[in-house]
Amino acid sequence: MQAALDALEKLKSGNERFVSNVRSIEILDSADRRSELLEGQKPAAIILGCSDSRVPAELVFDQGFGDLFVIRVAGNVAAPSQVGSVEFAVQQFETPLVVVLGHSNCGAVKATLTELERKVEARTPNLWSIVERISPAVATLVESSLADDKDELLAQAIKANIRLAADHLRHGSRLLEERVNTKKLLIVGAEYSLETGKVEFFDGIPS
Repeated sequence: MQAALDALEKLKSGNERFVSNVRSIEILDSADRRSELLEGQKPAAIILGCSDSRVPAELVFDQGFGDLFVIRVAGNVAAPSQVGSVEFAVQQFETPLVVVLGHSNCGAVKATLTELERKVEARTPNLWSIVERISPAVATLVESSLADDKDELLAQAIKANIRLAADHLRHGSRLLEERVNTKKLLIVGAEYSLETGKVEFFDGIPS
């Protein structure tokens, strides 16, 4: 567990630098780092993030070559291929930390809320597969009092979707669940603010 906590602190420190518009000297020295990585990689963390072009994980956390194993998909959903990618990195590199990274104003979550409020006929089966992954997290919110406050509904739906994906990684894979139970792996949820650049870690953080 200590390795995971150390990796988490590394990400928090990196995000603080990013917010302050400061970059690590080590990150800028990419030529030497590329050469070192020819023999293999050992990323400190796995990031399951959204494909949104405004949320590049390496920049958000001020990390460089070989530091992060990044998986990106619209809505940061934990579909089988994403779960398999996490399993791969955990098995191959013994990476101790997984971060499900969502972000404010997420278009995929917005699309899901729209779909639940009214059917969108133009949606393709492939796009529907993403909406279908997100909808269990937000369906009850649409039917709650939050339905009268669209901004708060979206904000809570984004967090709920992050929690759902993190929980699926913890319990939807025998390999990952075993490592979580034996304290070899920590899976947390976090949200990136497009407005401030700050990452809030809010799900699965050890007390």
